[in-house]
Amino acid sequence: MAATLDEIRENFSLLDDWEDRYRYVIELGKELEPLADEDHGDDTKVRGCVSQVWLKPALSGDPADPVLTFRGDSDALIVRGLVAILHATYSGKRVSEVLAIDPEAIFNELNLREHLTPQRSNGLRSMVERLRRIAEEARA
Repeated sequence: MAATLDEIRENFSLLDDWEDRYRYVIELGKELEPLADEDHGDDTKVRGCVSQVWLKPALSGDPADPVLTFRGDSDALIVRGLVAILHATYSGKRVSEVLAIDPEAIFNELNLREHLTPQRSNGLRSMVERLRRIAEEARA
């Protein structure tokens, strides 16, 4: 079962060393259900990431405020872990909730930006923008 954002926050607070946190992020990524090969296409690929990243979204429920769920994958273990953090943050939320989330506050709380390379930070931003764009399109 995938970790919740609260569990991730708690585990991050228990880990003092960033090497341990990196290992934890990688473990989160290993827990993600892999995407099928046919879901690794141009339509699911996230642009702006150095590593290859794919997000497969789905909307369900009330058309006025549907629930966004998604599955994701990456060819890089650490990025797959970042996908898992985004999954815990966004998946299973109504689009109105997705759009209300302040990702910068969460990333700052977890101290991710400070410990990611600029390329990984840009990739993380691209993944968030993709999820927010899906939510905005669903709301419109």
